[in-house]
This record gives sequence, structure tokens and C-alpha cells, in this order.
Amino acid sequence: MKHYAGLDLSMETTQVCIVEENGRKLVSEKVESTPEALAAMLERYRPLERAAIETGRMSPAICTGLRELGVPVVCIDAGQAHQSLKAMKANKTDPHDAAGLAQLARTGFYKEVHVKSPAAHGVRSVITARGHLVEARVWLDNMIRGLCATFCYRLGPGQGKPFLERIMQAAHIPGLCDAITSLLSVRADLMEQIKEMDRRLRVVASQSRACEILMTIPGVGVQTSAAFAAAIDEAGRFRQSRNAGAYFGLVPRRHQSGALDWTGRITKQGDSTVRKLLYEAVNSILTRSRETFALKTWATKIAKRRGLKKARVALARRLAVIMHAMLHDGTLFQA
Repeated sequence: MKHYAGLDLSMETTQVCIVEENGRKLVSEKVESTPEALAAMLERYRPLERAAIETGRMSPAICTGLRELGVPVVCIDAGQAHQSLKAMKANKTDPHDAAGLAQLARTGFYKEVHVKSPAAHGVRSVITARGHLVEARVWLDNMIRGLCATFCYRLGPGQGKPFLERIMQAAHIPGLCDAITSLLSVRADLMEQIKEMDRRLRVVASQSRACEILMTIPGVGVQTSAAFAAAIDEAGRFRQSRNAGAYFGLVPRRHQSGALDWTGRITKQGDSTVRKLLYEAVNSILTRSRETFALKTWATKIAKRRGLKKARVALARRLAVIMHAMLHDGTLFQA
């Protein structure tokens, strides 16, 4: 008789529930949250048709480890699983969640999520770390501005060398010198770490054929190409390139029921970092690039008709489609 398993992951232990093909619960127990321990437990209840895990922080490592050990496991969307489990059980407990995941694995009523490769997660980690460092630097700049404003000294906009020179001019103010000196020391360390992250991303881009292809597009730089390639991971998993726009939440939200049918703003689903970088690349194309090509001309017409904001979103969606097609076919951008 075939068996199906549901794994409710946590940092230390994982609740595992195994059901038979007729839906009867066979076993439910806690196991250490390591691929080896989980695989050893599931091995005792062969033949195992399928095991289900929700998306989460530990899901990529556990799912990849189980597949390497020969366990047939699928990673399912946590949002969909939450709604299904909520309908199944009144109380939310780890055993109930594991039992519900096992039933989803048995019935096939789930949306499988692609588990990205360790290399893709490594690139995403560098980009995420860089983003947090930049946020910390902006936070320090704003704190310095606030402290100087207390003494009626305005630093003005910017964050480069002129900004630092204006700060040093305020260092002679009694009571402000010590605070600014400490904050500037931390800021210098942050800037050095940001530069180090930029160097690592340049190394990644120089060694990646996908990044080289994507950077042939005007406005697409190292960070955007690396983030997009890592998010896509395997271009072949999309049947059509136009699905890339929906994958990054750049398509309008639609609600249709009977006579009611309306289209709203974009869904903003998927990777928010890639969506933000695509928006920045589009803004560079529309406002900074001096080149004239068909894609820019198309977006410019939309900007005149519907406004610059909607033109940016439309171009970001089309850019995502084009970038996926380039990765799938291995072709360079042709203006």
C-alpha cells in the first residue's frame, strides 16, 4: 500500500505524519530537523509515494537534502496550504498541520513551488545582505541629519563626499562632535562592507553566462542581472516567457464572480527585491539612457498616454518577459 507523508518543519524538530492511500493515519511523531534523520524515519514506511513540505526558511535545505537521499518530496506554497489546513482543522497544532500536509500530498491538491539551487540562494543572500547594509547606512545618515538639525545645522541632500564635508564642518559644535565621530566611524565600516558586497556581485556576474546575456540590455547592471538569474534559476521551468511577469507580481490583479469583473493594481507577488530592481532598471532606461530603441519608444508612448508611473510598471513587466526569453534561448539583446 502506498504511503504519503506531511512534514511540518521547525528549527529543532519536525512533526511527521504518514497516511495510507485510503487516508487512514499510520503514524505521527517528532523527528530531528535534519535530512538524514527525516530520511531514516521515512525509510521505515516504504513505499513512500510523496512527502509534502511547506515553503519556509528551512525548506530549501531540507528539501534538497531529502531529494539527494532519494526521498520523493514536494515543496508546496505556504499560502495555499494555510487556507487548506484552516478548513481541515479548527485548532492549529503541529500534529494537525502535519496530518493536513499528508492529506494534501495524498490528494494532489497543492501548488508545487520550485526549490532553487544552493548557488541561487547564495547569490540572493549576498544581494539581501547588501540591501540591509544600505538601509543601515541610510538610517545612520538620517540620524546624523537629525542630530545636526537639533543645533540648527542643515546638511542638505546627498550622501557622497560633499555630504561628509558638510558633516565635518559641524564637528566643531560642542556636544555634537563626539556623537558624529562615533556615527561616522560606523558609517565608514558600513560603506566598506557595501563595497565588498559589490565586488562579490561583480565576480559572480563575470563568471555567469546568464548575467553576461542580461547585461546587454541598457539599464540592466550587475545587481539586477544577478538577482533575476538567481530568481529564475532554471529558465525551462516556465512554459511561456510571459509567465515571468506574473511570477514577479507585475500583472494586474483580477476578481471575477458572476456579473462582477474588475481589474486592479499589480499583484506584487513573488520576489520583491527583483521587482524593485526591475523598476530601477526601467527608470534608468526611461530617464537616463540616451539610446533609442523599440522597447524604450514603446514605453514612452505609454507614458504620454497613461503617465510615467504606469509606463514604468508596463515596461518592467515586458522587461521581465524579455529577460526570461533571453535566458531560455541564450540570445543577446537586440535594440
